[in-house]
Amino acid sequence: MATPILQIDKLTKSFGDLLLFRESSFGIAEGEKVGLIARNGAGKTTLLNILAGKEPYDDGRVVFRNDTRVAYLEQSPTFDPDLTVMEACFSSDNEVVRLIARYEEVIASGDTSNLEEVLTQMDFHNAWERELQVKQVLTWLNITDFQQKMGELSGGQVKRVALANVLISEPDLLIMDEPTNHLDLEMVEWLEERLTRSSVTLLMVTHDRYFLDRVCTRLLEIDDQQIYAYKGNYSYYLEKREERVMAQQAEVERARNLLRKELEWMRRQPQARGTKAKYRIDAFHDLAEKARGESAEQSVRFAAKGSYIGKKIFEAKNVSKRFGDIRITESFNYTFTRYEKMGIVGKNGTGKSTFVKMLLGEVKPDSGYFEIGETVRFGYYSQEGMEFDEQLKVLEAVQKIAEVIDLGEGYRLTASQFLQHFLFPPEKQYDYVYKLSGGEKRRLYLCTVLLKNPNFLVLDEPTNDLDILTLNVLEEYLAGFKGCLIVVSHDRYFMDKVVDHLLVFHGDAKIQDFPGNYSQYREWKAEEDRREAAEAKAEAVKIEAAKAEAINPGKGRVALPNGKTDELGVGSSGETDPETTDLTTHGSKKGEKKRLTYKERQEYESLEGEIERLEKEKESISELLSSGNLPAEELISQSERLSLLLEQIDEKMMRWLELSERA
Repeated sequence: MATPILQIDKLTKSFGDLLLFRESSFGIAEGEKVGLIARNGAGKTTLLNILAGKEPYDDGRVVFRNDTRVAYLEQSPTFDPDLTVMEACFSSDNEVVRLIARYEEVIASGDTSNLEEVLTQMDFHNAWERELQVKQVLTWLNITDFQQKMGELSGGQVKRVALANVLISEPDLLIMDEPTNHLDLEMVEWLEERLTRSSVTLLMVTHDRYFLDRVCTRLLEIDDQQIYAYKGNYSYYLEKREERVMAQQAEVERARNLLRKELEWMRRQPQARGTKAKYRIDAFHDLAEKARGESAEQSVRFAAKGSYIGKKIFEAKNVSKRFGDIRITESFNYTFTRYEKMGIVGKNGTGKSTFVKMLLGEVKPDSGYFEIGETVRFGYYSQEGMEFDEQLKVLEAVQKIAEVIDLGEGYRLTASQFLQHFLFPPEKQYDYVYKLSGGEKRRLYLCTVLLKNPNFLVLDEPTNDLDILTLNVLEEYLAGFKGCLIVVSHDRYFMDKVVDHLLVFHGDAKIQDFPGNYSQYREWKAEEDRREAAEAKAEAVKIEAAKAEAINPGKGRVALPNGKTDELGVGSSGETDPETTDLTTHGSKKGEKKRLTYKERQEYESLEGEIERLEKEKESISELLSSGNLPAEELISQSERLSLLLEQIDEKMMRWLELSERA
């Protein structure tokens, strides 16, 4: 059995009248990777702060194994603004990191009296390799100016430096609050793989459900002031949580049925009740408390009508934009169709948010323009969010936007009913905005965007700081949304559920239109990478064959993948006799490779031309798909043809490689 690294016993925490969790107990074993799930405001970050020693608790015990080193990635980390990136990374409590920091101080001071001692210690602890590792991690996270001051970085860059800091500190227990925020999709997948391979004990809060599914071995859920444990990944959690909710629903229904009978009994009792009935009266009050529980999970399936939207949505016409030497778009053209649901993905810094802001008119293109349809009404959810009047109540904040929202077909929701759908119960609606958690404020901001009844939603990183239950609600809303949608997001699960095709920003103004969701794109990209690797291998074989021919003309020596060469049986003229080739091969020595038959040589000679023809067709289709000018039907047709071409190229390339070893 794995050694416990952390044990929590009967932990209780409240803020004034708000009870977060009561007498909750759980443990984390060495090597476990645990995800923590809860609604915004239920106490996820508070629990992490308690375990990291940054927040007191009311009652209970938090016990770590002796000498446990803990590293904590906060949701919004802060650093001394005068520190450089490297100094910030060397601030963690780790002996090797402290040595590197000391070495940097000695070099910076010019006092070399202690230099020899420091160098000896660095050699002993292999600290030089650690410095290289730090720079590699930072580079993976797209932080390349190691001497830049922390005060000059954006909030997302600061979060990535903090992430690098905890990764290189090699703790016994790594605690992370929303580690995937401000990462692009490639960074998320890199972090996912790193944590999966690592033996570190992990406790994290994240809204990324694919990340939870692939990294975590156990999940904890804070629900109704209790902490529930699930042994398994996110998929297992969904199954078992449903069972728990159903069981609780049945228990609440039983309690309500009993409560009806007890109410009748209570009404029949005289005002002066005897002591014999006291136990039953006490039991009645306990029963009433149980019966107040939720009888079922709230239904979230509803769809806003959206205001009328015409056939013309928008056209991007020769749009070009650059910042200095960085090209965002170059003569970009695209026609957005009615009810289209597009996802935008790409590395950080490739221009995704800039593209959105150009569409909305917040940033002007250098040349070209966006032509927007007359009926289009944008609803924009930005990364920056909005400033609320903190003294307003939640309900008042949304009523300033709209009192009701039209669902179509005669159905309407009041602002209060709409808030309930987005997990603000009636009692929460009368809380002041300043009392809300960061995630609850983001959820409230989302409500204000949707209540404006737009017909074209533009959502820039909507999943940051939203809990999984809110994301489920938003996904259901968008599934039935009768309008257009553009989503910029690093959340793969969310993208798979709500968009039907992608604009992929590769950088340097290269934008690819891909017909499918993110998982389908990754499958296509993996296949493309394999094909390119096969092409590179084939090219290497051709080069080696040409070199061999140049060194020893007429001998037909071809370099094989294992580094050896194969000498073919040829006549003095350098030409093979088609009538005798097969016989000569049959009579060859054991272990000698068969030479090509006459038919195989004809096939080999024709394959290069076939592959070249297919490659040209592939390039032509790729250009069409990237142009953004194809109608939907043609886009699907050409994409299917491209998939078939890739299969044919792979098949013919492998056959060419096979024959080239004997040519």
